[in-house]
Amino acid sequence: MQETFTKRNTTGYPDALICEAEGLAALADGLKAAGVSAVRVPRVFRVDETALEITAIRAGRASDQALEELGEGLARLHRQVGAAYGWGRDNYIGLAPQPNRWCDNWGEFFVKDRLGYQVSRITDAGQRERFEQVLARQGDTLIHWLNRVCDHPSQLHGDLWNGNVMFDASGPWLIDPAVYCGDREADLAMTEMFGGFGAAFYRAYDRAYPRTPEYSVKRQVYNLYHYLNHYNLFGGGYLAGCQEGFATIEAIGQGR
Repeated sequence: MQETFTKRNTTGYPDALICEAEGLAALADGLKAAGVSAVRVPRVFRVDETALEITAIRAGRASDQALEELGEGLARLHRQVGAAYGWGRDNYIGLAPQPNRWCDNWGEFFVKDRLGYQVSRITDAGQRERFEQVLARQGDTLIHWLNRVCDHPSQLHGDLWNGNVMFDASGPWLIDPAVYCGDREADLAMTEMFGGFGAAFYRAYDRAYPRTPEYSVKRQVYNLYHYLNHYNLFGGGYLAGCQEGFATIEAIGQGR
């Protein structure tokens, strides 16, 4: 009998674990469609509003080989062309709601449904207004720029920091997704937000699906979503990251 792990719902949102289970299933389907077997996703055995029972993972060290498998597998997942941007239902990013819809305009979706939504949640009225003014001034320019530098919708893990990747003796696992379809480099950007993925991961990814020339700028824009979310959840320690992201948006608007 396979060993299982039970996760309890401590989020305050009754459907959080149900959304997580759906995200795990979507990732598993996407990896299978891409022909990826080296990157695995926990199987869901049972889920309801209170508990999620999934495959238990005996965590181990991330070898270079496992990091390469993760990089190549993620690239192959990202190569699959989705039908639209967004997702068919709202879900969660960590401890916060993540609103979704289907959209054929990546820039609009990211600016309004990702950045705009997080800015609307800021409780400091002065700070919220400052960020809203940047989006009002530069939003259309950013939308057009994002559409120009995004190739196609890719299925994203959505919350791809190092805490949501595990390794056992057989290789990598993806856990705790916040799935939606978007620019593949939004996933890559978050891998750099807290580090820990290693050079072998990026080498393997770039061999299979090279990053775009605009990636270094996109990284700042896409991680702004996560800095805003962390600022809303955990406070002022993440404000500087938010300010840097908005400075990048201003620079795009000025043609730099």
